[in-house]
Amino acid sequence: MTDTGIRQRLAAILAADVAGYSRLMAADERATVAALDAARAVFRTQIESNQGRVIDMAGDSVLAVFETATGAVSAALAIQQELLASSGAEPEERRMRFRIGVHLGDVIEKADGTVYGDGVNIAARLEGLAEPGGITVSDSVRNAVRGKINATFDDQGEQQVKNIPHPVRAFAVRTDGGAAAKPSHAVGEIDLSLPDKPSIAVLPFTNMSGDPEQEYFTDGVTEDIITELSRFHSLFVIARNSSFSYKGKSPDVRQVGKELGVRYVLEGSIRRAANRIRVTAQLIDALTGIHVWAERYDRVLEDIFAVQEEVMRSIVAAIAPQIEDAEIAAARRVRPRNLSAYEIAVRAYANAAEAFIRANRALRDQAIREAREALAKDSGSLLALNALAHSQWQHVFFRTTADVETAWQEGMDAAIRAIGLDRSDHRAYTLKGMLLLYPATGQPRWGDALANLRRANELNPNDAVALRRLGHGESVSGNPHQGIEYLTHILRLSPHDPWTYIVHNNLGIACFLAQDYEETLRWASLANREAPDLPQPYLFSALAYVGLAEIDKAKAALDRVRRIAPELIQSRLEGSLVFRKAEDRERFFVFLRIAAGLEDPSAADALR
Repeated sequence: MTDTGIRQRLAAILAADVAGYSRLMAADERATVAALDAARAVFRTQIESNQGRVIDMAGDSVLAVFETATGAVSAALAIQQELLASSGAEPEERRMRFRIGVHLGDVIEKADGTVYGDGVNIAARLEGLAEPGGITVSDSVRNAVRGKINATFDDQGEQQVKNIPHPVRAFAVRTDGGAAAKPSHAVGEIDLSLPDKPSIAVLPFTNMSGDPEQEYFTDGVTEDIITELSRFHSLFVIARNSSFSYKGKSPDVRQVGKELGVRYVLEGSIRRAANRIRVTAQLIDALTGIHVWAERYDRVLEDIFAVQEEVMRSIVAAIAPQIEDAEIAAARRVRPRNLSAYEIAVRAYANAAEAFIRANRALRDQAIREAREALAKDSGSLLALNALAHSQWQHVFFRTTADVETAWQEGMDAAIRAIGLDRSDHRAYTLKGMLLLYPATGQPRWGDALANLRRANELNPNDAVALRRLGHGESVSGNPHQGIEYLTHILRLSPHDPWTYIVHNNLGIACFLAQDYEETLRWASLANREAPDLPQPYLFSALAYVGLAEIDKAKAALDRVRRIAPELIQSRLEGSLVFRKAEDRERFFVFLRIAAGLEDPSAADALR
């Protein structure tokens, strides 16, 4: 022990957390809290019985230190066995399963009993490799307990642990009675293990100005930082909608890291007064809760765009020093020339996004007015051009304007102007692609549409909206399996997205086109669980039931569509459909006519 009360020693570290904790809480908070309390009691009893000491039980996690590796593994096995026995009466989707990681290595122990160091970090990463209800240990633990524990160690190979210079060999632990069956994932549960590259979530910056009108400005700055970081292919950046699910909250950063499956979390605040602005930002390691980097910027208001770039560069330097300067330079965007125009454009872009989600024509028209106002002040505003293109595309898609052709042309002109100003602006490419996919008249320009959607994804692989549109474009263009791959990746890229039901809906469409009717029903039911009044998932459920020759269920599902949006059925029967392949269109129309009682069910036999 040194004079500072800090000592370095060898210890066994046990790290654990609940698999699918957020899903359990969303389903039943009281029952989940009660189950967590009961599980903590089991952990505490077994840890103390095996010469261990609990360090922390924050959120759904457990961190403990042991004098011996044998004690740590014995405790882990006893904990999992007891938790499995106590949850036997629970339905599969309600069972609380912990993942446990154990490592033997050097730690730094403070006088108050807290521990730090690589030993803790490696144990936490091993926990992420464990199956729900399982245990994963390092090679050092396996060697230390060999012959002392009645268990078998299945080699998982060498794992590259972030910020550790050498790979760690991992082993899954099972009792000699045989490997336990892997529990099935609940429907919709996402694997949130850490990606194989630096991962980060940017939480909404806090508006410290005391003026609610500054919320748009503060959110705009946050979104800009997310967008700029997302351009780096060397980073995994959580999409905007999942990050903004924490807006107005004060979450524990370590819990955010678990819920989003990221290593780093950026948070900050903005205070604006007269022509001055103060931006604070801090980057935190979500595994340990330790601050990696923090900075404060006091500037005149016009320098906000320079501050954004400084924040981005500092983050990249802190967590991904391997990124080449050339990539940083390529990520630079065209800066707005007029701050007032920027603020109006931020509002227009936000209203355009909200108008689509809510299918709200009034908001759509407001976004168009604001975009035009911003462009009158700054004709080179990329954000305003994209807001205008998005809003006019919605008018075309929803047919909510008397002059669809003019709306389409203004939207296309805006997208083309944005690309001309900045060929790295992925948002403009994805909007151009959607306008080509949904023309005002005539057939889609499939090849050009896909080229633009793919280009958007190349420019920003971390943008969930661009990837969602690409997934949909690939599906309806005749590549449903590629579409499914893109769409399922979004669920990891944006695991807390409040608009996930759109992805589930698009997955239902893609699976129908892939003729996987069971999966169509699964994704469609998820979409309607989250958005009960959304008609399209019921429509594709009806088609899937025809594909499965369950005609009564098909008719019942179509009745739901008829009650919610009767015009949708009629428009589809009249041929309003964007599928590139003739066989997909034929199968859709025949199945729909069967579900509607307009055709004999035997007509589907040749199309199944």
